[in-house]
Amino acid sequence: MIEKTINIDRTEPNNTYRKLSIQAGLNGLSFCVLDTITNKILAFERETFKTTSTPYLLLKELKSKLNQKGDIGKNFSEVLVIHKNNMFSLVPKTLFNKEELPNYLKFNAKIMANDLIAYDEIPNKDIVNVYIPYTNINNYIFELFGEFEFKHSGTVLIQSLMSQNRPTAEPVCYVQVSEREMEMMVVSEKQLIFYNQFEYATKEDFLYYLLFSLEQTQMSTEKIQLKLFGAIEEGDPIFELCHTYIKNVSVFIPNNTSIPLENLEDESIDFSILSSL
Repeated sequence: MIEKTINIDRTEPNNTYRKLSIQAGLNGLSFCVLDTITNKILAFERETFKTTSTPYLLLKELKSKLNQKGDIGKNFSEVLVIHKNNMFSLVPKTLFNKEELPNYLKFNAKIMANDLIAYDEIPNKDIVNVYIPYTNINNYIFELFGEFEFKHSGTVLIQSLMSQNRPTAEPVCYVQVSEREMEMMVVSEKQLIFYNQFEYATKEDFLYYLLFSLEQTQMSTEKIQLKLFGAIEEGDPIFELCHTYIKNVSVFIPNNTSIPLENLEDESIDFSILSSL
């Protein structure tokens, strides 16, 4: 397990104005605590699992983290849970009917009889993200904190990147890179063309998912701008391999800097959880 922790300042007076964001996925957990008055990050912790977990073990690990001596804390004015998984489907708002939720997922997710199906409306994009949250996680967070908000990680990423995207002559492909996962999004002329998540084991897997997705969306590797961010730097094996096949490749630094990050290394905090604060 890989962990990065910054402890809460116990002298902080505004405990009732703290926001807790949790990102839960089968490959890891992230926690972030924000003082909404001073706009200061009070605590951050990320854990990457050595192997892909299960919802049961994910809950067990979450309980362990939240029941520790108090690095995260207990008193919050807001709690947000971000569910990171590939059990989702993006639906045009004009075709969306909340009575048909299972039908949007049945071709790309195994739906159990007791699964809760939720949806997020993505503001100003006429897109609805239909997904299956981790119900056991939601139930536990409700028992612990009472009412809270939850979203899918794709909702957070799409909303944040679309708000930052500046019109360019060529389409843009954003890829958030983590240790075993990639989140890929293609934007052209202010429109979302593609979003999906993939798990990869090697840099060749990463390249395959990238090139195949670009081919399916009819994007030219000569024209598209590939912007990589997250656990990636220029010169990394993945970066160099992508540059072999795609002309315009760069490391992208997302611009959601209303929150000062002086006390964190640039790459130490997950962009999705930061965007949710």
